[in-house]
Amino acid sequence: MTTISTRLGAEAVTLGYDGAMISQDLTVEIPDNQFTVIIGPNACGKSTLLRALSRLLTPKHGTVVLDGKAITDYSAKEVARRLGLLPQSSIAPEDIRVAELVSRGRYPHQRFLRQWSHNDERVVAEAMAATGIEHLAGDRVDSLSGGQRQRVWVAMVLAQETPLILLDEPTTFLDIAFQIELLDLCRSLNRDQGRTVVAVLHDLNQSCRYADHIIAMSEGRIVAEGPPAEVVTEELVADVFGLDCRIIDDPESHTPLIVPKVRRN
Repeated sequence: MTTISTRLGAEAVTLGYDGAMISQDLTVEIPDNQFTVIIGPNACGKSTLLRALSRLLTPKHGTVVLDGKAITDYSAKEVARRLGLLPQSSIAPEDIRVAELVSRGRYPHQRFLRQWSHNDERVVAEAMAATGIEHLAGDRVDSLSGGQRQRVWVAMVLAQETPLILLDEPTTFLDIAFQIELLDLCRSLNRDQGRTVVAVLHDLNQSCRYADHIIAMSEGRIVAEGPPAEVVTEELVADVFGLDCRIIDDPESHTPLIVPKVRRN
């Protein structure tokens, strides 16, 4: 019997690839209807945890729980109706056009007797508008820049229209203006539509500004979790990231702002 009380979580999972162990006996609950950000240094297990939560990676031990059941008890299509994932790297089929790729986000909602509908068309159009790619609809995905491709993949996840959205480093390849637009969109999906959003981010200041809940990881373990103001301290940044810093109040968002100390010789 599971003890996970939220829609998505992991219970005493051991995670790894081949013979390499990444995390052992890891338990985490993703808060419902919040924007959760997972932070930590490179190779600490952030993406591995996200892959396990999305069923891309099967735990060696323990259980990932989705809506009160082991995630492995659902069909792939059932999982895809509940949970959308943007992985760290995605490869589009050769010569596929932008609108077609975004439309594939509607696949989990198709049935034998229910094919493409006006609602599907509307959802795809709204996803493309939200990510600013309407003008690219007829372009081949492989002809786009890295930032444009990232927007297309995000639009496909939005078109999937799931209550849970998992994003692994979604701001990769994006210029700073669109990073902020994308994170604003994620916050809007959470606050205005009630979707539970989980993202792996590298930028600590963006993490503090946008997250309701932060999970800090180090060496495959969760070392702290909670609201940004409680989790992100000068001591934690020094211990986890090896960075001496000052933390001040962000004058815009009133969230923790990490200012690295100047190294003096």
